[in-house]
Amino acid sequence: MQIEREDLDWAVDKNLIDAKVAERLWQALLTRKQHVPKFNFTNVAYYFGALIVIFGMFFFLTLAWESLGGQGIFALSCIYILIFTLAGRSLWFDRGLKIPGGLLTTIAVCMVPLAIYGFQRMMGIWPNGDPGNYGNYHMLIKASWFYMELGTIFAGLLALWWIRFPFLTLPIAYSLWYMSMDLTPLIFGQNEYAWNERCLVSFWFGIATIIIAFLIDRRIRRNQGDFAFWLYLSGLTAFWGGLTLMNAGGEWERFLYFLINLFLILLSILLRRRVFVIFGAMGVLGYLGHLSYTVFRDSLLFPIVISFVGVLIIFAGVQYQKKSTAWELWLRRVLPESLLQFLPKDT
Repeated sequence: MQIEREDLDWAVDKNLIDAKVAERLWQALLTRKQHVPKFNFTNVAYYFGALIVIFGMFFFLTLAWESLGGQGIFALSCIYILIFTLAGRSLWFDRGLKIPGGLLTTIAVCMVPLAIYGFQRMMGIWPNGDPGNYGNYHMLIKASWFYMELGTIFAGLLALWWIRFPFLTLPIAYSLWYMSMDLTPLIFGQNEYAWNERCLVSFWFGIATIIIAFLIDRRIRRNQGDFAFWLYLSGLTAFWGGLTLMNAGGEWERFLYFLINLFLILLSILLRRRVFVIFGAMGVLGYLGHLSYTVFRDSLLFPIVISFVGVLIIFAGVQYQKKSTAWELWLRRVLPESLLQFLPKDT
């Protein structure tokens, strides 16, 4: 629930609270939330500028950089990292500008894989053969990127230990997602492996990432910053992608896939995370599409039944909105107290 100044003014008009109390409460809330990103022009400019730098140095690096050689790439990357780190430190600690300071630190972390690439190119250290130029990092799945991903994760964790800025989890989550794909040849010890082996590694790696995100979600309350979102997104991408692209087998395995996606939707309610709904809904729709085009392709009733089910879901949503408070209270009475205490808290 988000509280605006108009909500407090309404409470004053209804004689629910005193005007002086409302003013003190509003000022206290402003102080508490002063470093939380808001959707205004200033913050849009901050994040937009940071994303341009990140995309320019992380995704759109031209082949001209390769002409510098490994030593040149490593030296120039380290200079960039040092400049962005010092600038971020100055803004964060000295001037109290948390958001631009945190963004500059995030840019420094995003430069780490390029620095490691330059060092590997200079020393000729590749765990699984030369993967080619740096541009391939975002296009080709290669085990030789592993050191770059691992180094970025460590750099991100070090930066988070230094400053508490939630956006720093983005390069960590992105590197974890890349790592989930590049680990397969290292785990199986070969360059040739079955498609299902890659999906299996992605599946279990995604589960591990989701568990880590959940533990962070429990430990750090969301009003202090959402440190778990990007990890949830990365973990769900790896988990759901591996599960969906795995060879399904028979209809029972596909039905199990459907149940898992329904469980993701249920988790979204318990964890209060919309991202689980998105992946769960895509999985459910995919399964229904399979039924429509394969199992019941000659049935006249199937589209009508599915439409009826969809209308029932909408009706259930309307009823939930009307009685959400009562149902949440009922759910809290039914669920074990140990489970309720285990779930993340918003405040």
